[in-house]
Amino acid sequence: QVQLVESGGGLVQAGGTLRLSCAASRKIFGVMGWYRQAPGKQRELVAAITRGRVTNYADSVMGRFTITRDNAKNTVYLEMNSLKPEDIGVYYCNAKGIVPPGDYWGQGTQVTVSS
Repeated sequence: QVQLVESGGGLVQAGGTLRLSCAASRKIFGVMGWYRQAPGKQRELVAAITRGRVTNYADSVMGRFTITRDNAKNTVYLEMNSLKPEDIGVYYCNAKGIVPPGDYWGQGTQVTVSS
């Protein structure tokens, strides 16, 4: 079993910056990523990164958000710049295990953007 501990959410004004962190309890060989769930909406992928640091972003955050990964620390980060009210939601860290296979989720961290 893998535990994912997130930190870094909070309240920020539109145009501001937040940095999320997610530390895994052990080494992750699969993709790590961030998802978000806005009120009344389904959870959606925000950004993902492979162990080799190949990245993928939702169109809505391209150019504003940056996902990075420190494999030595088993940690993934999400730098969120130029935040907009539509970025509001609970952000969840996700990690895919390979050996053994698994799909792990953090507890979620709230991001609120005031206009």
